[in-house]
Amino acid sequence: MDISVKLFGKKLTNPLFLPSGIVNDVPSHKIAAESGAGCVVLKSITTEPREGNPIPRVAKYEYGILNSVGLKNPGLKEGKKQIREFLKKTKIPVIVSVFAVSVKEFKKLVSEIAELKPFAIELNLSCPNVESEFGQMISNKSKSSYEIVKSVKKEARKVPLIAKLTPNVDQIGEIAKACEQAGVDAIAAINTVAPSMVIDIYKRRPILGAKKGGLSGPGIRPVAIAKIYEIYESVKIPILGMGGVEKWQDAVEMMMAGATLVGVGSAVYLRGYKIYKEIINGLEEFMKKEKIKNIKNLVGIAH
Repeated sequence: MDISVKLFGKKLTNPLFLPSGIVNDVPSHKIAAESGAGCVVLKSITTEPREGNPIPRVAKYEYGILNSVGLKNPGLKEGKKQIREFLKKTKIPVIVSVFAVSVKEFKKLVSEIAELKPFAIELNLSCPNVESEFGQMISNKSKSSYEIVKSVKKEARKVPLIAKLTPNVDQIGEIAKACEQAGVDAIAAINTVAPSMVIDIYKRRPILGAKKGGLSGPGIRPVAIAKIYEIYESVKIPILGMGGVEKWQDAVEMMMAGATLVGVGSAVYLRGYKIYKEIINGLEEFMKKEKIKNIKNLVGIAH
């Protein structure tokens, strides 16, 4: 049985990855690498430092987690230093995520991060804008998604680009196709389901400091599966799937829907980093029982 995966011409030991935003500071991503993840995606970097949203930023509910971290990060200058050091010490592939609110900022971020030669750069097109050039979340529309990817393609040079999309749209396949036509090398989906809210019935107010946040965890998995299934039928490039994966059966389901890699994020909060080894063991047992020699044979088989 072979659970290794090939992406962008490089071999990953397994299809599991830590999605962006699960860990805030760059050095702490090493725990996922040491725990069996085949790849890690760093927290999104912006041009200027961001303090994030008011606390509390995370709230649990019975089917998952709500968060409104607000892209808290040290900014490009300090972030670049931390990423450079992390790349030197980390053996597994590292994807750097970037977020901006304008073409100019995206170009600057991609250009500077490309100098570090990471495994890939993720364009986070699916966080709400704060001073919008487009008037809405970028990945809500095919046109704005196309414009960003097309504008930064040259800045990336030889570093592969990944477009991370929101599930909060009707035609995610069309948006993924626009990104592919603009030159992106892979699609990441899905980001959190938003806006979401939980209310403390005794304090009589929303639990999150920002009131609303993005929903992740097992409650959104059927949404993720449907969106990934739609994307797979719309593009020919690889999909980095995520959204509610907490056991090996979920990973199999997501790969069958069309994901080449499978993100395990909220489950780390709920069950710890041991989750990676547990899912890997489950995948190997499943493949053995089903007589599947190579895990790549699972990708898209449900279509």
